[in-house]
Amino acid sequence: MDLINEKSVSDAIIFRRSVRVFKNEAIDEQKVKDCIHLATLAATSSNMQLWEFYHIVSPDIIKQIAVASFDQNGAKTAQQLLVVVVRKDLWRKRMKSNIAFLKSQFGNKPETEYSKREKFALNYYKKIIPTIYTDFFGILGAIKFLAFYIIGIFKPIYRQVSQSDMRIVAHKSAGLAAQNFMISMAALNYDTCPMEGFDSIRIKKILHLPASVEINMIIGCGLRDEEGIYGERFRIPFEEVYFKI
Repeated sequence: MDLINEKSVSDAIIFRRSVRVFKNEAIDEQKVKDCIHLATLAATSSNMQLWEFYHIVSPDIIKQIAVASFDQNGAKTAQQLLVVVVRKDLWRKRMKSNIAFLKSQFGNKPETEYSKREKFALNYYKKIIPTIYTDFFGILGAIKFLAFYIIGIFKPIYRQVSQSDMRIVAHKSAGLAAQNFMISMAALNYDTCPMEGFDSIRIKKILHLPASVEINMIIGCGLRDEEGIYGERFRIPFEEVYFKI
């Protein structure tokens, strides 16, 4: 990826705005793809990477998604779109990938020769991850929540183990990746518009996605029109949100 003339991280963060109207001017598909690759380098809970990224360049599909996004200008005028998808249903596959990667890093030796740290890493994926992610219509999640709550009376313990908790965990990781993407785009002087207003069932049908997946957000991509930013940036005073302890 060509890093020449990219903005600094600070400059890219300041440059990034939610652009609602894009110019009718093409942007480089490969550069957008490079930014999606950078999105995959984001921090992710337990390195599970429960995400997928759908890079939409077809004008027809963009039009369909725009209709399913209530004809928002951020989708309707976008030159390209990125649909960030949460794949919590792939946790077993991602778990196995992590185990295989760890074994490849530990070297060609029997498990009996693994160090204490290596055994802990493997057991994390072989035992803890299945305990956290396994569920049955929310029933097991409720049981785990109660069990962990009781254990937590006596010692510190991870408590976010219900079905809804794990959905939040997966969406947080996807959100971190989406932010990586938008900052990477800003570094190239490309603009984005993250959108949450859409008919998720219709979006999944358009992209032929399984019913079990969830759409984290849709990001419009392009170059900002003069009227694309609707106003000055507003933020709550820093003193109201910053606490030094």
